[in-house]
Amino acid sequence: MGYHRGMKGRITLHAADLDGWLKDNDGVLLEEMWDIYQAYMVECEALSEDHSHDMAAMVSLSKKMGHRLEEVMKDEPRIHVYSFETPREQHAEASRLVARLRSPETGHEEFLYYIQRAYELLFAHVYTDRALSSKRSIIQRTPVTIPHQNYAVHRIPDIDSQIHDSVMCVMLRGALLPSMIISKEIQDYSSDGYMTPFALFRIKRDESCTEKDMRYVLDLDKSYFDLDELDGKDLVFADPMNATGGSLVTIVKYLKDSGVRPKSIKFINVISALKGSLRIVRAIPEAEVYTLWMDPVLNERAYILPGLGDAGDRLNGVDGEHPRGMVQLIADYGQQIVNLYRDQVRAIEERVLG
Repeated sequence: MGYHRGMKGRITLHAADLDGWLKDNDGVLLEEMWDIYQAYMVECEALSEDHSHDMAAMVSLSKKMGHRLEEVMKDEPRIHVYSFETPREQHAEASRLVARLRSPETGHEEFLYYIQRAYELLFAHVYTDRALSSKRSIIQRTPVTIPHQNYAVHRIPDIDSQIHDSVMCVMLRGALLPSMIISKEIQDYSSDGYMTPFALFRIKRDESCTEKDMRYVLDLDKSYFDLDELDGKDLVFADPMNATGGSLVTIVKYLKDSGVRPKSIKFINVISALKGSLRIVRAIPEAEVYTLWMDPVLNERAYILPGLGDAGDRLNGVDGEHPRGMVQLIADYGQQIVNLYRDQVRAIEERVLG
């Protein structure tokens, strides 16, 4: 088996367990955001029925939710929202990317492209923005050889101290490509080409359940990781969407129950729901959530609103009756992606194939 110490079977976490970590004022806040979003949904319905509908109220409600979320995040030092922490000049790029990812007209290839761009921005915010005062020089040989070999000197952020104990923890299957992107960025920025080990967790939520009775199931028989490799390390999770926080909490709670004591946990999302972010930082004291965009609410099926649909399906395509294995999933990304992340693909294949 691909897991450590002979562990088998499934680990299940219930939504009620997640909500047990929320504070009383979290519930008040979530209800407040839901009430505002209900008014916003009235405007959505009106616009869907009449495209000439005045959008001023919708814009106003959107701003109201954004300002309220920013205000709340000031009291949450372990939740990092890109547009709340970066200079205003950088916000347009993040907003453009999220808008394109949300669009139903964005096809598979474009979706892959925008996900890569989003994670490049997120990587900078998580790592390099925090190392601006610490830089190192790299001397790069160029293709120019006339009149003799030319070299260029570049100063880049020194992030070695942040990354050299990192393990990429992949929540299969939607998070596979984002994890590869972050791993490659770590490799490119490190002074020695550090290649992150990979830990692969097959986890699913029961889509037949509502948000209030949701179950999160970690399938150990189809996961690939080494507990000893995770102990004392910086665990990095990169999942496009954080709706409820249940998948991350299920994995981390299992690891801790198995004796793993992470040095830190980073959860990096393109879009994170307010409820999912709060659940994570309440349930996991050493976890930090980094998100490009925060959406205000979940619907009764635990989907993010306004959301962008099923990011896993939009990244990887929809499985039929016979779910693809890891190697087939990587192959389906295409030769261009496989070549771009060849070292990451090799590390994942070694983990899966033993």
